[in-house]
Amino acid sequence: MNPDSFAFIFLQACLINNFVLSMFLGICPFLGVSGKFQTASRMGLAVIFVMLVSSTCAFWINELLEMLDAEYLRLICYIAVIASAVQLVEMFIKKFSPALFKALGIFLPLITTNCAILGLALFQTQRAYNFVQCLAFALGAGVGFTIALVIMAGLREELDLADVPSVVKGAALTLVLAGILSLAFMGFAGIGT
Repeated sequence: MNPDSFAFIFLQACLINNFVLSMFLGICPFLGVSGKFQTASRMGLAVIFVMLVSSTCAFWINELLEMLDAEYLRLICYIAVIASAVQLVEMFIKKFSPALFKALGIFLPLITTNCAILGLALFQTQRAYNFVQCLAFALGAGVGFTIALVIMAGLREELDLADVPSVVKGAALTLVLAGILSLAFMGFAGIGT
């Protein structure tokens, strides 16, 4: 498969180099919001939207900064764009789904400081992707983030019904599950070679 093809970029970001389970970016919402399937899936959709908006804006900001020979402003511009996109998502969710807004709690505004979203903007700039490749990368990263959230939420919901020893209940079991999922996703690394 051609490494510059959109399918490969999408697959790479989604499975092979999953931001959460391979690069360990965005762990806070991954651990914090993955308790319920419904909340995790909606948070995943919010992250996909923010990643697409941030990726699009980051591409054009990078083009403008390169024209102005002011690449040193990249980081601050990316952070401002991400914060703005999250504000839009937060206002939308608060208006149309107050229950989801309450369920996501502090983790919705924390998308602003989610290192996966900033990493997306920095990685696409570093890899010199064109605009369509940036969109494929952002969509793949967002879908991969959502897959990780949804799988973890499903496992945690199932474990709520299981008889688990008290020694590993709570955070310990969640971290063990995250480690096992990370190992499972490392198996996709063979696809990328």
